[in-house]
Amino acid sequence: MVALTVDESFQGRVYPARPAGTVTADALRAFARAVRATSPVHHDGAAAREAGYADVVAPPTFAVTLAQRAEAQFVEDPQAGIDFSRVVHGEEQFVHHRPIVAGDELTAELHVDRVRVVRGNAMVTTRVELAAADGPVCSVTSMLVVRAPEGEQ
Repeated sequence: MVALTVDESFQGRVYPARPAGTVTADALRAFARAVRATSPVHHDGAAAREAGYADVVAPPTFAVTLAQRAEAQFVEDPQAGIDFSRVVHGEEQFVHHRPIVAGDELTAELHVDRVRVVRGNAMVTTRVELAAADGPVCSVTSMLVVRAPEGEQ
C-alpha cells in the first residue's frame, strides 16, 4: 500500500555522508555536451590548467547529477511514503564553494530540510552537501512536489 502523503517526521533527518564517487573528465565532457556548455575548460584539460584549474571543470549544474543520487536515499526509503510516479521537480539552487574538477573524490550528505503537506500534496526541500577532503565543494538545494492522488487533494 502506497502512503498518500510524505511522512512529515522526515523533516530534519540527515542521512550520513557517503561517497558520491570520483568525478571523471569524461563525465564532465559528456555533461557539458548535453547542456551545450562550450567553454574549453569543460572539455580540454590543457585549457582548464591554463585557466588555473587542476583539470577539466564541471559546468555549474553538473552537481545535480551527484545530488540526485544522494536524494535517492530519501526518495526510495519506503517509510518516507513517496510515490515517485507522483513527483514533480520544483526548483534547484546551487551554492558553489569551489569548482568541481575532474579527479575530485566527493562525498554527499543529504539533509531533509522541510516537509510540508498541504491538501495532500507534499512540498519537500532537500539539501545535499558535496564535499572533498579539502572541504565543502557545493550545496545543492532541491524542492520536490509529491502530488496527492487524484481526488484526494
